[in-house]
Amino acid sequence: GNATIDVASGKTITFDNGTISTENYQMTVEGAGTVAFPSGTTWTAQTSSVSSILYGVTYGKGTFVTVGTGGKIFTSTDGTTWTMQNSGGNHLHGVTYGNGTFVTAGRNGTILTSNDGSTWTSRTSGTTDEINEVTYGNGTFVAVGWSGSILTSPDGTTWTAQTSASQNLLDEVTYGNGTFVAVGKSGTILTSSDGTSWTSRTSGTVGMLDGITYGNGTFVVVGGSGTTLTSSDGTTWTAQISGTPSDLMGVTYSNGTFVVVGASGTILTSSDGTTWTAQISGISSDLYGVTYGNDTIVAVGNVGYSGTTILSSPGASGIVVNNAAGLLKLNGTGTVQAARVTAAS
Repeated sequence: GNATIDVASGKTITFDNGTISTENYQMTVEGAGTVAFPSGTTWTAQTSSVSSILYGVTYGKGTFVTVGTGGKIFTSTDGTTWTMQNSGGNHLHGVTYGNGTFVTAGRNGTILTSNDGSTWTSRTSGTTDEINEVTYGNGTFVAVGWSGSILTSPDGTTWTAQTSASQNLLDEVTYGNGTFVAVGKSGTILTSSDGTSWTSRTSGTVGMLDGITYGNGTFVVVGGSGTTLTSSDGTTWTAQISGTPSDLMGVTYSNGTFVVVGASGTILTSSDGTTWTAQISGISSDLYGVTYGNDTIVAVGNVGYSGTTILSSPGASGIVVNNAAGLLKLNGTGTVQAARVTAAS
């Protein structure tokens, strides 16, 4: 039969662990209130027909842009329907958006820019090193890559090599709290206020660090063998327990939630970067990149059975029912994961 839950006025029921499978039934919450899905808990596969590994993804100007092997670039306005764009050929690893411009970078020092994600122009980087990632902050694009290479640009067009504080491979870079933070091989963490002068920091690990983001006053770094680190300033770092041995490769911040992706379809979520919950991705292929935009989280990765792997998830708190004067109902077959039910006062 149907399942009914009574929620007292002003109270909240949170299903933190496991799921509620509604099967062919109806779940009814008596009274007024909302039923919400926290960010990154429900995922849908969006699989293209082109077999390319996708490494990076970003959002800007109402458009998701993802990049990968063979210079493939895909764009989407909603994270569901994707269009392949022509980039020029070299493998692309990272992509960002800033100051009205998309910038992607990759093999042999390749850097491309675009105003709309569709038409791309090659730029001279001044290096033949592999560039792994690029970010934007404080009026500056910063790109990082092999042998500790760091490049900066005010516009994505003209690039200048900077003196790095490490010769180790740098895999990811972000900007937050007035600070650029780059991470990479052997636990390398570098910080800079301007993208020009860099300082090495102690991470407390010698493992590979693959992803970093900033949100809610916290930097979160992820890496090999389930490594997660947090910091409020980019200088002092604390190791956290992720609960997984899988390699973690990408992280973003979405509407109050950190979302991490990694090997074998691993997806983790956390509200603070400290306590992590595993989510069901529905895939077994590796995920390399994740971003947030337009109330949607998009994760990209390795080639699955049907083509390139792209996943999307509602990125807002995901209110699915908001009935101010009556019953709250979830109808039909499905699964409620980590749902929060709040009664109106």
